[in-house]
Amino acid sequence: MAPWGSGQAGWRSFHCRGACASHPQRLRRLPVSTIETIQRVAAKGDGVTESGRHISMAAPGDRILPDGSIEPGPHHAVPPCRHFSRCGGCQLQHLNEEALSQFVYDRVVHAASGQGLEAENVGDVHLSPPMSRRRANLRAMNGGGRPVIGFSEAGSHKLVDLRECHVLVPELFALIAPLRALLARRKGKYALDIELVLTDQGVDCAIKGLTLEGLEQTEAMLDFCRDHGLARLTLDQGYGPETLWEPDPITVTLGGAPVPYPSGSFLQATVDGENALGAAAKEWLAEARTIADLFSGLGTFAFVLADPARVLAAEAARDAHLACQQGAGRNLKPIKSFHRDLFRNPLRSEDFSRFDGVVLDPPRAGAREQVAQLATSGVKRIVYISCNPSSWARDSKALIEAGYILQELRPVGQFRWSTHVELASLFVLKAGD
Repeated sequence: MAPWGSGQAGWRSFHCRGACASHPQRLRRLPVSTIETIQRVAAKGDGVTESGRHISMAAPGDRILPDGSIEPGPHHAVPPCRHFSRCGGCQLQHLNEEALSQFVYDRVVHAASGQGLEAENVGDVHLSPPMSRRRANLRAMNGGGRPVIGFSEAGSHKLVDLRECHVLVPELFALIAPLRALLARRKGKYALDIELVLTDQGVDCAIKGLTLEGLEQTEAMLDFCRDHGLARLTLDQGYGPETLWEPDPITVTLGGAPVPYPSGSFLQATVDGENALGAAAKEWLAEARTIADLFSGLGTFAFVLADPARVLAAEAARDAHLACQQGAGRNLKPIKSFHRDLFRNPLRSEDFSRFDGVVLDPPRAGAREQVAQLATSGVKRIVYISCNPSSWARDSKALIEAGYILQELRPVGQFRWSTHVELASLFVLKAGD
């Protein structure tokens, strides 16, 4: 990663409680030793000074004055959203592009070095652009007699009523105001979970906790779906999710192939991030003709890698497994979908003898048991995609100890302005092992 730049960020406003660059005389009268500079951003988003102090909402290069106020440095940006600092959806809007990239880079590289790992090559950071998040989990409740829909405040159960959002794709954000108007007609208390996902056919909306009483409310909900062009509406009224509206079967396109999308299934947060991760896997496994895709989900990587390779896609979630199977059949892809819980029953080392390469993308907990089998499998190339650098580093250490080389590491920040970081990595078995 390139060292910090020296350019100054533009400012619209910045409040620093009376001590900032607009008070140069005051700064000159202060002993230098009482002023500290932010050196880096910690994992949870706080700026860290040379003495180890953690300062909220501070960016690298900011100066912390004796009264605790912040003098903005060259990497401090004006947050674009009015809700920032209250809304728990973003933690890093005060960082400019360079500082944000550096944060993602540091999270990945420091996780590796913490386990004694060093990649032969660390690629450039890939950041997804603003307004690219295609899935979101929101909360809704009637606050003070009116509906409130949004993300929880940072460290609180209170909700921020979203009036703007710079991470969601416009199609998702555009549905929040109509949902607010729909809920305004309801009486009594409620607390709802709302999942919004942008699919090939439009917005898939799943609501948990909303009860429809009688024909009038049901018809009003169907009118809402029709008027706002929903691709699907799923309601959980206390007895499990049920589809109320779905004019056409819903799909998501993976590797150019439309694949059925079961409600609630895992999907990469942005198409941009999915493409970056998929491109890495495809590049690194370009010569492989047989590939095992572990924790495959709907087939996010299987559909990218299939043709010319033949892919075994192993997944524990039954709905996702069946969707992958159907998608492979409809699109005539050489993918064999395999229903298996890789936590309780990982593929054994001897099972990998027929594969040229492996790609795995486990949940945040990592894949300790499966990686232990991979480490002694002798498979030549392993692509490990991760949404948690800490569990990835723990698992990776087992591969290194078994004779693999961490050949390349690519940090990915598809959860823009969030402390949530992803990565793609390539492990290659040493010659002779």
